[in-house]
Amino acid sequence: MNTMTVSDKNKLTEFAKKIFGSENVLSSYDELYTYSADSTNIVNSDEMADVVVFAQNSKQVSDLLKFANENEIPVTPRTAGTSVCGAALPKKGGIVINFSKMNKILEINKQNLICKVEPGVVIEDLQNAVDNLNLFYPPDPSNLKVSMIGGSIALCSGGPHTFKYGSTKDYIIGLEVVLADGTIIHTGSDCSKDVTGYNTTQLFVGSEGTLGIITQATIRLIPKPEAKRVLLAYFDTLEDASKTVNDIISNLITPSVIDMIDKNTLKTIENFYPCGMLPDKEAALLIEIDGFKSNLDEQYSKITDICRLNNSSYIQTADNKEEEEKIWIARRSSFGATAKLAPNVLTEDVVVPRENIVPLVKGIWQICDKYNLKTCIMGHIGDGNIHPNIALDLRNPLERDNFDKAKTELFELALSLNGRLSGEHGIGCEKAPYISQALEPNNLILMKQIKNLLDPKGILNPEKIFI
Repeated sequence: MNTMTVSDKNKLTEFAKKIFGSENVLSSYDELYTYSADSTNIVNSDEMADVVVFAQNSKQVSDLLKFANENEIPVTPRTAGTSVCGAALPKKGGIVINFSKMNKILEINKQNLICKVEPGVVIEDLQNAVDNLNLFYPPDPSNLKVSMIGGSIALCSGGPHTFKYGSTKDYIIGLEVVLADGTIIHTGSDCSKDVTGYNTTQLFVGSEGTLGIITQATIRLIPKPEAKRVLLAYFDTLEDASKTVNDIISNLITPSVIDMIDKNTLKTIENFYPCGMLPDKEAALLIEIDGFKSNLDEQYSKITDICRLNNSSYIQTADNKEEEEKIWIARRSSFGATAKLAPNVLTEDVVVPRENIVPLVKGIWQICDKYNLKTCIMGHIGDGNIHPNIALDLRNPLERDNFDKAKTELFELALSLNGRLSGEHGIGCEKAPYISQALEPNNLILMKQIKNLLDPKGILNPEKIFI
């Protein structure tokens, strides 16, 4: 809980204005309320920021952290605020550092296949910039139109293309990080291979701003695939859909995307964003293949044969860019469509070994039915990462209580299936109470020791990951 006095708040605000300029400091109630929320839709009036600042360079961040560390003031880094695990919530008040004004793509080096960016660069803008040079940055979270690279690195986000290409951690080769005491460090290098000492770059990827604040990143790029093709295959049973995925992989095919959309999501999308989906099917697989044009027809033929052998009742193929975009809009509309069912949508992202997908999805259906919660499930079936989007009214105490109970059972289910709490959304404060159930005790102790070493006063994004 925030215990800062009015006098302390005023001193902090005036200090912040000296560093960032009055135009980059917010302190009114409405402004603080806005920047004390993220996509979890939870704002506690006792856990609001005392001041919000908009950083424009790493020197400002360093100066502020020196002051914050000396005075033990909590600091919460923030980019677009699209976190769905509470990673951007200022649980102990203090300072929120917003990076939306540090939004420059500093360099794209086509020869070295790297680019350097500030944390406020929107992921879609980055993808478009490198695409124009026939290069490719694969990580593509569903909110890529607004999500910024700093938050994406801090949470190690993924997306549909993770199955073939890997997640954010596989593309970050260097970072500029400001530590809790204001020290600026540079990790990694511009080299594609580097084992010079510990891999401190990866220490900060996925650390949710609890170990240091990222102010610049060096990103690995890859050549853009020459061509791609998209299809949507429908199945009457989840078992047939899951077996199809395994059979595709067993036939030495690696789709760039292999996502699953469940029956409730199909119905909900079609009700609110009609696009020709079949709402009477139990599941659909969205499959994208890419590579050289000369190879796509063979891949497509093998995949459609496998789908039919596994009782696919209908296969919808995109024959041009417009039809391809239509399928992708349907896929990315899942969260927005679910939001039409109730005032709020809370999403989870448990992950299990692919062999346990069917019991996971069916278990989620049963849990949500038990607590009378509306749920639409979609996710990256190729890598076992499933997203239940649960529609509810957070103003209703019974629904909120039912969600909390369902969430606990959902995590227990995932862990019982040899899974984990998160595949790409992070832990934040929402999953922190469950972290001890998911990690081996000595590993958890080591993580806390690292946190205490780099942030001994606990000012960096407190109450995230650990409680």
